[in-house]
Amino acid sequence: MVRCEEGYLCAVCGGDVGDLADSDLYLRFVAGLLDAEVLHTTPECHIRCNPALAQFIVDPDFEPVVASGPFDKAFLDEGFRNARESLLTRAWQRLKLLGNSGLPIHEYPLPEVLQR
Repeated sequence: MVRCEEGYLCAVCGGDVGDLADSDLYLRFVAGLLDAEVLHTTPECHIRCNPALAQFIVDPDFEPVVASGPFDKAFLDEGFRNARESLLTRAWQRLKLLGNSGLPIHEYPLPEVLQR
């Protein structure tokens, strides 16, 4: 993760987003939900500080997040929910591997995102 002296600060809690695997911004980029051209202009936050997105990560190494209210995945169409869980879980798993990979940023996204 490229960092300036101050680091990336979470727009929600104000804390430092010091690890790539905690980055909502890069999770969305890897999943193809955010274009590279806007990475430098989009506010950062911790994945867990965005429960509407974090709830879709289903991995034993990721403590489940519940988004209460109308954005709770329990209220969403099952097909959409399953597709979103698959996409965001694989994107988060990839984020964990990217931390020290040395890959250039344009190779961060999932393979199917790169093929588009």
